[in-house]
Amino acid sequence: MYVNNPNIKLPEDPNTVVWKYLDLSKFLDLLLSRKLFMSRSDKFEDQYEGTFSEPTFEEIKKLSENNPEFLAYYKSHREKVVVSSWHINEYESFAMWQIFTQNSEGLAIQSTIGRLQKALEAEKDFNQFIGEVNYIDYKKEYIPFDDMFFPFLFKRKSFQYEGEVRIIADLSDKDIKINDGLKIDVDINQMIEKIYIHPKSENWYKKLVIELVDKLGFDFEIEKSDLESDILI
Repeated sequence: MYVNNPNIKLPEDPNTVVWKYLDLSKFLDLLLSRKLFMSRSDKFEDQYEGTFSEPTFEEIKKLSENNPEFLAYYKSHREKVVVSSWHINEYESFAMWQIFTQNSEGLAIQSTIGRLQKALEAEKDFNQFIGEVNYIDYKKEYIPFDDMFFPFLFKRKSFQYEGEVRIIADLSDKDIKINDGLKIDVDINQMIEKIYIHPKSENWYKKLVIELVDKLGFDFEIEKSDLESDILI
């Protein structure tokens, strides 16, 4: 279930548009299971996920000189935090299509911050928070550590193009084993406002997606990406 955390930055407007770009197999898994996959934070490609900037790390080292368990806890904590990444943008992103869909058979889910918050009400076992990622210089800037989520809501400036907002959950108090991640219950109809088909896909692919969605009992609005519309000359 979504829980508001006043310490976490989030767009004030619940109608702020967010996107998730994914391939067909992951999309079908979402519809069939009616569960959203959240990746373990230390399994992302960016090795800095859930770590601290240099100024913050130096402060933590001083605090842990007489308490080595303090630093050890922060290191192991990454294994108990799971994340689902979304992209804030009023429009489609060409870069996101290129990065997160491996071929022309990808698609994008369009949603809003408010829809995500309501969709998460379906999950009764774990609490989720939603926060906007801050992009900083890890060599110079400070990451506060008075909230356990903060290390997971900061990234290096090199990733600023992602414009990321995250659904995040801390499972430290749960006696469960997390391998690559965790699936949580979501209200699919609430979460998905519209589906966009990859701009370079063929017509048969759009028809296939429409047919699959219909057979699974959903009636989302499905459109071909605007990025490949006809030029007006």
